[in-house]
Amino acid sequence: MLRLHLLTWDVKDTLLRLRQPVGERYAAEARAHGVQAQPEALGRSFREAYGAQSRHFPNYGRERGLSSRQWWVDVVKQTFRLSGVHDDGVLTLMAETLYHDFCSARNWEVLPGARETLSRCCQRGFRMGVVSNFDNRLEKILSQCNLRHHFEFILTSEDVGFAKPDRRIFEKALRLGGVPPEQAAHVGDDYTRDYRAARAVGMHSFLLRAAGQGEEPEVPPEHVLPTLSHLLALIEKG
Repeated sequence: MLRLHLLTWDVKDTLLRLRQPVGERYAAEARAHGVQAQPEALGRSFREAYGAQSRHFPNYGRERGLSSRQWWVDVVKQTFRLSGVHDDGVLTLMAETLYHDFCSARNWEVLPGARETLSRCCQRGFRMGVVSNFDNRLEKILSQCNLRHHFEFILTSEDVGFAKPDRRIFEKALRLGGVPPEQAAHVGDDYTRDYRAARAVGMHSFLLRAAGQGEEPEVPPEHVLPTLSHLLALIEKG
């Protein structure tokens, strides 16, 4: 059995996922303002706008003096512009609404097995925290989804100033947990930002990988979670 005292968790697509594709939610907001835009086109435009913003202003523009709110408002506006919407007044209204709306539990759902696994980990006495490339809305989202109480700390890349796979965000988690890396494990769905990055600082790590997802050759099967419900069994086996 692994002698673990601290478990850290990724959030998006590990504990929570969007209830509907971004393009569908944006199209619904557009309709509320009398604007017609196709969900598929908005989805493509969002990926383009998000990618460009992330390259020009990494980690929500923290080092460039942007707030994450302004960063996201700009992404939303550019998404609609790329889809042919150019009315600045409507763009501002939609962007502000969507920014605040994505704090709400109605846009997020808890992944199967997440709530039960977190509860069982707490019952086993593990200390737990979040390590996530997210903005400062995450605390509110976790509270709205009734998951916040499981965690001693929430580390977001915006607050810390470093995004995974930067080792410094994991090192801060270890300091907050008060444990050496060999007594900690990280759980996430991304091979580079979660699995490999945690192992680079000496932590154990588990990769959540649903059936049908591509296999990473460097991940031993005992580190792979087909579902979150497998976690405790793998810890005990290790």
